[in-house]
Amino acid sequence: MFKVGDLAVYPAQGVGVIEAIEHREFMGSNQPFYIMKIMGNGMKIMIPTSRAESVGLRQVISQKEIPKIYEILRNKDAAIDKQTWNKRHREYLEKIKTGSVFEIAKVLRDLFILKSDKNLSFGERKMMDTAKSLLIKEISVACNTEETKIEQDLKRIFPVQ
Repeated sequence: MFKVGDLAVYPAQGVGVIEAIEHREFMGSNQPFYIMKIMGNGMKIMIPTSRAESVGLRQVISQKEIPKIYEILRNKDAAIDKQTWNKRHREYLEKIKTGSVFEIAKVLRDLFILKSDKNLSFGERKMMDTAKSLLIKEISVACNTEETKIEQDLKRIFPVQ
C-alpha cells in the first residue's frame, strides 16, 4: 500500500512520512511494519502492514477534496448538540479518532460555533487546537503550501479565534 518516502495520515496523530518498512518478530512470526514519523511532533509509530487499513492509515487527501473541507467549515448553520461538555467531548474525540479529515473539520467548526456562544472548557479548547493543527497540516501538505496560509484561511472563516 505505501512505499518508503510516502506521506500518509495516521488517525488522531496526523500526517507522517513512511521512513522504512522493516520486518520484526511479533507474536512468534516475522511481520513487515511501516515505520512512520509524524511530521507535527516527530513521534515514530510502528504499524503492521497487514493492519494498516484497519487502524485507519490512509493517503493524504487530494487537492480536489479540499473545497469540501472549506464547505464544511463555512456551514455555520450546523446544529450543535447542547449535551453536557463531557458527552460532547467523547463524541468529538471519536470523530477525530476516525482519521477522516471531514469529521475533523466538523469538530473544528462545531467548537468554533460553540465558542461564539460560551467559553469552552479546557478539554474543548485542547480538542479545538488538536483538530485545527491536524487540519492545517493535512491541507498544507495536500496543497503543497505553507501552514501559515492555511491558518489565514481559517481566520477568515472564523474571525474571532
